[in-house]
Amino acid sequence: MDRKIKKKKWTVKKISIYCGSGLLVVFIVYNFFLSGGGTRLNVERNKINIATVHEGDFQEFIPVDGNVLPIKTIRLDAIEGGVVSKKYYDGGILIDKGDTILALANNDLVQSFVREETQASILVNNLENTKLSLQRNQFDLRRNLIELDYQIDAAKDAYERGKKLFDEKIISEQEFLNLKREYNRLVDNRKIQIESNRFDSLNAVIQIRQTEETLVRTRNNLDMIKRNLDNLYIKAPIDGRLSTVDVEVGESIGTGQNIGQIDDLNGFKVRAQIDEHYISRIYAGLNGTFTFAGNDFGLAITKVYPEVNNGLFEVDMAFDTIPNGIRRGQTLQIRLQLSENITAVQIPRGSFYQTTGGNWIFVVNEDETEAVRRDIRLGRQNQRYYEVVEGLQPGEKVVVSSYRGYEDKDILVIK
Repeated sequence: MDRKIKKKKWTVKKISIYCGSGLLVVFIVYNFFLSGGGTRLNVERNKINIATVHEGDFQEFIPVDGNVLPIKTIRLDAIEGGVVSKKYYDGGILIDKGDTILALANNDLVQSFVREETQASILVNNLENTKLSLQRNQFDLRRNLIELDYQIDAAKDAYERGKKLFDEKIISEQEFLNLKREYNRLVDNRKIQIESNRFDSLNAVIQIRQTEETLVRTRNNLDMIKRNLDNLYIKAPIDGRLSTVDVEVGESIGTGQNIGQIDDLNGFKVRAQIDEHYISRIYAGLNGTFTFAGNDFGLAITKVYPEVNNGLFEVDMAFDTIPNGIRRGQTLQIRLQLSENITAVQIPRGSFYQTTGGNWIFVVNEDETEAVRRDIRLGRQNQRYYEVVEGLQPGEKVVVSSYRGYEDKDILVIK
């Protein structure tokens, strides 16, 4: 007869499973609660940099690279086109104001000058002839008037004697009327002579004025062509250093074509490129500093170029004092000041920022045995410090070296 076998409630296997699970829970609780929670990582003290949070004067700087340029650069453009007939200088040398750099030839311009010069000569001759003709007419009028006045005077005497004789019935009426007509004819002829001369004189004056105006215009054109001929000789407008003259003898040069430039060596300026992120905060008058030959020198922005290219815009800066030995083309590392001195909580710059973006940091305890992750917020920065907006207090210590490999850690155990 079969017996019912009673199943055991607690077996060795079950007891082992429950004990193992309990130990695992105790281990997790211990690591999370008793040890402060989070993941831990042991680090060596000599492999991390610890800095102290402090409060003090703070200025926001941004580093920018500036290129030293001449204070003024003059472009050499051909005012008149032509063919290069002679090249006096190559580039890279010092020249004086007025030195001829290039000579151009332009046959069309020479022919225009000859035509205008010929036209001016013709106008001068015409003007002189008109003036001589006017003077001659004046002499002829005076001579004619003298003759007419003599004839009128004689006719008047004859007329007055004839009138007396006619009244005394000595001469006939026909003879008297002939004397009268002759006298009146001469008087009228004198009036016509004067009017004709007045008309000729007025016409001559108008002709002279028109010829003189035309001559003035022609001479102005001639002067302009002379200046254009002078412009065929490209000369240095200032003392300075001539850049490369990129043309050769026999080459055709167009009007307005650039053939080089001259750098004014009486001073220098700095042109710097700045990230467009700062464009709203950059204005004329902002100051900057740079180090040259072991000494610090000051700069100030004089001009801001608003055009943005490849995320950068440019500014011109003037030296407070030009350092001895500085040369065109040198690159300067400039600390551009964006704010005045303020009092702020700050920490030294460090490699941690590349990992955290300034959103969190490891804060070290007083005995420097552990560093705990803490959320923070950083503000402005300069070459040495970050401004702390919130999350840290003066006197606390933080790890500022690289956080590579620490991204997912909550606690650093410092050995």
